[in-house]
Amino acid sequence: MNSREEKEQIITDFYTAFMNKDAEKMVSYYDDDIVFNDPVFKNLKGEEAKDMWRMLLGSATDLKVSFSNVEANGIKGSANWEAIYLFSKTGNTVHNKIKAVFEFENGKIIRHTDDFDLWKWSGMALGVSGKLLGWSSFMQGKIKNTAQKALDKYRASKK
Repeated sequence: MNSREEKEQIITDFYTAFMNKDAEKMVSYYDDDIVFNDPVFKNLKGEEAKDMWRMLLGSATDLKVSFSNVEANGIKGSANWEAIYLFSKTGNTVHNKIKAVFEFENGKIIRHTDDFDLWKWSGMALGVSGKLLGWSSFMQGKIKNTAQKALDKYRASKK
């Protein structure tokens, strides 16, 4: 896969599947050895990364996703995307703005890194406690641990 257009099409198709809440279609663009990172999930590899999307979309009832600025060159690509949803634990509305970077090999995404402001996210999702403490390593660690435990529980329930 050499063309910029082909990589941009993969990114577009990935986010179109996301907008349609089609986790299986999304993960079909991932290489079997995909590595995913964001401020919450660190170094998810292979099926664990794919299961994160399955878990998130499996529980998403009111998720709205949009994307823009899809670009690719060389082995890399990028896009901006936004997610608006109710955070189930608090009922608060979250409007998260994310910058995604992708690396490609053999027509598949081999690395996907999402970047967003975890403090800002925690303020939207958790309310006052997130606004006041979301900057702290304690609060950010708690968010990461809670998310990883949810993913581990989801994965265990599939077996």
